[in-house]
Amino acid sequence: MTLTNRQVSELAAIAAQSQEDNKQKALRRCSHLALMWDEEAADVLSAGRALTELEGIGKWLDGVLTAWLEDPPEVPLTPPVRTDFLTYAEALAGVGAEPGWRGQLRGDLQMHTTYSDGRASISEMALAARTLGYEYIAITDHSKGLKIAGGMNEAELLRQSREIDGVNAALAGAGEQLHVLRALEMNVNLDGEGDMEDDALDSLDLILGSFHSKLRITDDQTSRYVAALHNPHVHVLGHPRGRKYNFRLGLAADWQRVFETAAELDKAVEIDGYPDRQDLNVELLVLAREAGVRISIGTDAHNQSEMRFIDVGLAAALKAGIDRDRILNFQPWQDIVGWTESLRAG
Repeated sequence: MTLTNRQVSELAAIAAQSQEDNKQKALRRCSHLALMWDEEAADVLSAGRALTELEGIGKWLDGVLTAWLEDPPEVPLTPPVRTDFLTYAEALAGVGAEPGWRGQLRGDLQMHTTYSDGRASISEMALAARTLGYEYIAITDHSKGLKIAGGMNEAELLRQSREIDGVNAALAGAGEQLHVLRALEMNVNLDGEGDMEDDALDSLDLILGSFHSKLRITDDQTSRYVAALHNPHVHVLGHPRGRKYNFRLGLAADWQRVFETAAELDKAVEIDGYPDRQDLNVELLVLAREAGVRISIGTDAHNQSEMRFIDVGLAAALKAGIDRDRILNFQPWQDIVGWTESLRAG
């Protein structure tokens, strides 16, 4: 048996439970980073290369992983908090088998900059998008209700929009095809209400509505999703479950009703492709496909290198059997803006 990165991740998570201090931290970090390696650890070892080439692997973990890979132990059933996560290596293989997907992808619809909790400027994210051959990106920094993430108030959002206009003017002047969408990840409360004044939202090209509080509630949360979808300013339901790998299971709901409501209102639901989130996950994306709802894919990147995780979102959509014509990222940005304008018009 050859262990996959997914199985290495699970073994590391389990082993961490019986360790303390630095070894426990190293194993937990390994479990997390194994989702992000672009090569299978087994392939690295079989090629005679050191596992320390993989991010987060030092001398001690090299020995631990080598022992597992050379004599694979039994991998127990994965608990729900770590279930239905793709690895980046797996995603690359899946998307690579369907070259038309990456070739026809036009852009990334969720990312953050230094205007909230990102670590790169708008121009730096735009430059990275240009090297990826994108036609557009959406800058979706957080709104003011999420203070822990440096959420923007209305004045800061206006200043950012003006900077985006300047970046777009410079790109157009240089003959570049890239266009930066003025967007926002708006914090939404349990009643579906946003945290920004209406006038500040009307000029934006795209608005993601996301929950960032009370994400460990175990009761059915269908009502909060339906309320958020009925918010006239919300175009996309961002990372709907609110789950995080090995940290938080996420919310429960009557997902068929949620997706049918989104389809009826012509709203979209998101695949957040960041490896820790993968939300919506493949199982729920199958239900979303059956409901005929629009899909938006974003990396939730907080720096340029994290934009590579678009392949995780694409792979999830592929595994769920979602058609490209239902995914916003395969549409021209003018069509996306036309769609959001039609939603505003009722």
